Amino acid sequence: MAQAGSGDDGTAPLDAARLRAALGGSLAMWTDIRIVAETGSTNEDALKQAVDGAGEGLVIAAESQTEGRGRQGRSWQSRPGAALTFSVLLRPQPVPQAARGWIPLLAGVAAAGGLRRVTGVQACLKWPNDVLADGGKLAGILAEQCGDAIVVGIGINVLGREQDLPVATATSLERCGAGRTGRIDRTGLLAAILRELEHWHRRWRETGTGDADACGLRQRYRSLCDTLGRQVRVQLPGEHVLAGLATDVDPAGQLLVRPDRPGRGDQVAVSAGDVIHVR
Repeated sequence: MAQAGSGDDGTAPLDAARLRAALGGSLAMWTDIRIVAETGSTNEDALKQAVDGAGEGLVIAAESQTEGRGRQGRSWQSRPGAALTFSVLLRPQPVPQAARGWIPLLAGVAAAGGLRRVTGVQACLKWPNDVLADGGKLAGILAEQCGDAIVVGIGINVLGREQDLPVATATSLERCGAGRTGRIDRTGLLAAILRELEHWHRRWRETGTGDADACGLRQRYRSLCDTLGRQVRVQLPGEHVLAGLATDVDPAGQLLVRPDRPGRGDQVAVSAGDVIHVR
C-alpha cells in the first residue's frame, strides 16, 4: 500500500477557481473540473460518470483518497494535502482501439513534463508510466477503459519524508527538495500536468490513427524513459521472468528487451509486465 506523507502544512488547498482560470478558454479541453475534500477513488468516481454519459474533459481531484487503486490491484491512500490525486475522462475518437495502449504512456509524459516545469524536479519514467525522481517512485498512473471512454488516474507523493513512505523505493516532492522556499503549489502543478496532457492528447488524436511517431509522442517518451539502455528484469504474466537489456519502445508502445539468455531471439516485445531496473 502506498501512502503519502503525514504533514499537511507544506501545501495549500487545491483552488478550483484558480485552476479553471488557468485552463479556461474557448478551445479548452477541460470543461468540467471538480475538487472534493475526500473520496474513495477518483478513478472509480470518473468511471461512474463515464457510464452515465459524461463527456471528455471531466477532471476529478481529491484532497484525500482512501481507496485508490494502482496497477495489478495495488491500493493507494493519501492523507489530506499530502498528495496530488486526480483522474481525467478521455474519449479518444477516432483513434482505433489497437492504438490506445499509448494513453498510459502519454499520461506519463504529461506528468513528468508538468513536474519538471513547476517543481524543477528532473522527473523521468520507468516503462510503462511510473514517474521516478532521484531513483525513487514519485507518482503512479492507472488507465482504465469503460466503453469508448478511458479514465486516467494520477497520484503524486507531494509530502513525505523517508519515515513516512511505505517502501524504500518511494519518494516525494518534499524528499526531492521541492518547496524548500515555501509551500508546494499543487494547484499550479495540476494545471501544468493537465496542459501537458491536453497538448499531447490533441496531437496524438489528430493523427487519426494514434500514430505516436507522427505526433512526436514516441520521441518525447524515449527522451524521458530511464528504462532504456538499462539492464532490466521483467516480471511477465504467468510468473515468467525476462532478463536483458531494454533497447527501445516500439511504435505500439511495447518495451523491447534484448534477452541475456541465448536462443530467445534478438529482441522480445513486452506489452505488459513489472519492470525492475537492475543496478
